[in-house]
Amino acid sequence: MASDIPDHHSGRSGSGGQTFFPPKGTKKNILLATRGHAFARDEFYAVFEDNPDIEWSGVEHPAAQLMFTPQIAAHIDCYVLYDMPGIEFKRHGDGVPVFHEPPQFFKDGLLAMLEEGKPLVILHHACASWPAWPEWAEIVGARFLYQPMKLRGVDRPDSGYRLDVRHKVSALSRHPITEGVSEFELLDELYLFEVFEESVIPLFRSDFTFTAEHFYSAKLALAGRLNANEGWQHAPGSNLVGWVKRYRNSPIVYLQFGDGPSTYRNPAFRKILKNAINWACSPEAERWAREL
Repeated sequence: MASDIPDHHSGRSGSGGQTFFPPKGTKKNILLATRGHAFARDEFYAVFEDNPDIEWSGVEHPAAQLMFTPQIAAHIDCYVLYDMPGIEFKRHGDGVPVFHEPPQFFKDGLLAMLEEGKPLVILHHACASWPAWPEWAEIVGARFLYQPMKLRGVDRPDSGYRLDVRHKVSALSRHPITEGVSEFELLDELYLFEVFEESVIPLFRSDFTFTAEHFYSAKLALAGRLNANEGWQHAPGSNLVGWVKRYRNSPIVYLQFGDGPSTYRNPAFRKILKNAINWACSPEAERWAREL
């Protein structure tokens, strides 16, 4: 009888998650990279379980680094990144993290994939990944800084964060990723960070005010002073929260959305992420990324 089946056998883990690659031309095969930043795992993964267009495989760092090669990518339609590698956080002392460069095999493999045109959909905190590798910021089109450091040869302050901001997001132009999405409200974390607006095609902006008095210092937070901004200075930042860009021959999508369950459950977020994956995997996106 159905009532005799334990909950852990009748939930998502019992009904989804294939162990084979979907045939070409059916569902999109997604590799989802995580680890490096805490998140509500079950509710985040539910976003992917509930997407009928995809099959997905979740891989955590450091093992995920082995998946970024043209040979592995030949079996993957799109890589979705919700990870934050390259940062070793220190919970004691001054809280200054240690930054690690990616292994050379990872850099070589990722850049070879992008040369071949493999798409990336990059979410939320993944913009802070690999702070010791400048090229990652160029791939994303932005960088969240946990410490003051040089970016594009210029000294920049640490970035700002603000948790649980209720704000409105507006689509800026007609694009397959914005299709079916009107203005919507979101309760999410926002960043006051470095955005290379001249290098991206804007898709979404927030109505929040991106100035230092509305954010908290990442450096102070790591030093044990959560939600503090005394003495911290940062120039007004971009209210851009979603964009597309090219890198080498690949379409790149960045969405700042995605801190926690409130966002995971938001229908507009789910629609945008689904659109982003569909567009990134499309022949149109591949052709666009290869345009000179």
